Parts: sequence; C-alpha cells; structure tokens
Amino acid sequence: MKNRPVGQAEKRRRERGSVLATSAIGMLAVLLAVGLGIDISRLYLTKTELQNAADAAALAGVSGLNGHSQGISDAVFRATNTFNKYEFNKTGVQIDPGNVLFAVNLNGPYMSQGEAALAPVNIRFVQVTTPSEPVGMSFAALVLGKTKNLNATATAGYSVTVNVLCPWLPAFVLDDPANPITQNHVYTFRLAPGGALSPGNYQLLAPIYSGGAGDREGMATGVNWCLSVGSTVKTKPGVTSGAIRQGINTRFDQYAAGMDPGRYPPDVNIAENLTYNEYADNKIFKAPTHPGTEGRRVVFIPIAAAPPAEGRDEVTVTRFGVFFLKSSVGGGNGGELQAEYITDTAFAGNSYYDPGAGPGIDNSAVPVLYK
Repeated sequence: MKNRPVGQAEKRRRERGSVLATSAIGMLAVLLAVGLGIDISRLYLTKTELQNAADAAALAGVSGLNGHSQGISDAVFRATNTFNKYEFNKTGVQIDPGNVLFAVNLNGPYMSQGEAALAPVNIRFVQVTTPSEPVGMSFAALVLGKTKNLNATATAGYSVTVNVLCPWLPAFVLDDPANPITQNHVYTFRLAPGGALSPGNYQLLAPIYSGGAGDREGMATGVNWCLSVGSTVKTKPGVTSGAIRQGINTRFDQYAAGMDPGRYPPDVNIAENLTYNEYADNKIFKAPTHPGTEGRRVVFIPIAAAPPAEGRDEVTVTRFGVFFLKSSVGGGNGGELQAEYITDTAFAGNSYYDPGAGPGIDNSAVPVLYK
C-alpha cells in the first residue's frame, strides 16, 4: 500500500512533461500562424498600393488622349509621371514608358506608344502595368521563398457618351441651318458692341447669378451647373467686356482683377491665332510663365437654334459643341471671342450619363477605370 502513492506521483510527473511539450508545440503553431498572417498582410498591402498606383496612372494616361499623336505622348508622360510619385517600402519605383499600352477596344489588342502614334484617332483605352516589386517574407519564407514579386495592371478609357454635361462656357453659338457648324471653322460666341443678335443680347448666358464676378468666374472655369439637350438657359443682356476679358484671359496666362493663377491656371500652350491641329500636335508652342494645365483652351459651348428676343430671355440648348479658344481678348469694349469648332472627343469634367436625360452629347466623355 505504501508504494501506491509513489507510483501515482511518478505518473503525474510524466503527464506534466507531456503537457509542457504539447503546449510548446501549440505555441509554436500559433506563432507561425501569426507570422504567416503578418506576411500575408504585407503582401495584401503592397498589392493594394501597387493597384492604386496603376489605377491612378491609367486614368491620368487617358486624360492625355486627344486623337492626335501628341496626345499619345502626353498619355505616356502623364501615366509615368503619376506613377512615379508613389513610393513602396519608402523607396521610389519608376515605371517604364514601355509598360503603357494603348488600344481602340477594351479587349485589345494593345499596342505600344509608337504603334498607337501612327493611328491615334481612335485610341480610347490605356493599360498600365507596374514593375515587379519584391516583398520580403519572414515566416512564409519556407513556402513562398525569401521574397515574393508583385505587380498590378489597370485599364482605363473613355466612358460612354455622356448626356448631362458640365462645366461649360456661359455663352452660346447659333446653329444656322443654312450654314451649319462644321469642323475647323471659326465661330464667334460673344459679339462685339454693335453686333447684337437682338437688342441687348451678345450671345452671353447668365445661368446662376449675374454681375461681373459671375461672368468672370464662368469664363475662367466654366459653369458647373449641369445641362442636357433641351435645357433652357437665361441670356445675359449687355457686353460686360471687362469681366469676360478677365475670365477668358486667365487661360492665356493674363491676369487682372485679383484672378489667381493657382486657382485659374493658364493652358500649357498659350500661343495665339493657331489652329487646333497645330495646338494638339504641339506644332506651335508658347509656354506660360505660371504652371499650366492641359486642355484649358478646349471648352464646351451650348448651341442654340433660335436667337433670343430683346433683353433678358432664354435660349434652348439643342446640342453642345467642343471648341478651341484661338486667342485672348483685347482691351476696351471690342474684342469678339472666337473659337474653332472641333470634333475630337473631349473630357467633360463632372459630366455623367442619365438614362432619363435624353440623347448623348457628341464628342463628350469622362475617364473611366474599367479593370
């Protein structure tokens, strides 16, 4: 009987050793699981960063497309410049221009910059592939290796044609059936004194608020009140030459009345009296003194079929036109505003498609991320 307690104690000691071993193995498994989770999280975060960079680069690239060979070059520059602002693991990663491809259709085939520049008119999609970025592994090294290379691909392109458009310039062009608006022709959308369509009306619009500040702002940035075909807009009687000149001329790097270049940047090319083709292909170029923004001289202007009556009236928008501003506005009460009608698709800011808003607006789109 005396030997029995001794045997039980020995058995308990052996069990304690077994529990200790089991606990150690369990703790090791937990540590490995936590470490594997950390490695997987690192992979996920890096992949997300790469994808965000690729998405931004693709959207930036599409914004450069304009149907011309220079637009292909601009697309590559914008895509690479946007991507190169990103850092991974506190290190800058550069994207090669060869990783920016172009296509007419979403599903390809995709082509290089050189191939796209030979036939740029119908290019509508940009695909960006990031360089491989190595991610160091810790606990998953036995399974995945010491490093795992990741990259990302994004494709962006033109949206479907929008039918609700903004912003637009607060002026209008009359569409004369006997002399229809045609590509590359120059049209006046603000008449000089003495050339009114009807008493007091000089082809100016007052959609939101009147006064010089409203005219200046609208001409400098466009009106961000969205319109569709069939919308009616009030006209603005009078010439308001000073405000019109001050607003338009910001696009040509000319500032007055407290207009700030930071808020109202000039176009990147302020050369005057050139054609849109010369502007789009950079054949004639003059850089502004302030940092410029691409496309500030390409604007949407409402087109109306019937002139307004005397004084403040309304016009009905029958369609929109994409126009190129040829020159700045001179001093005094004169200085007609003239623009060349273009048919190339232009990006329309905050525009969108509304199934109940009527037909699509020709030559309008917004950059869209497809995949």
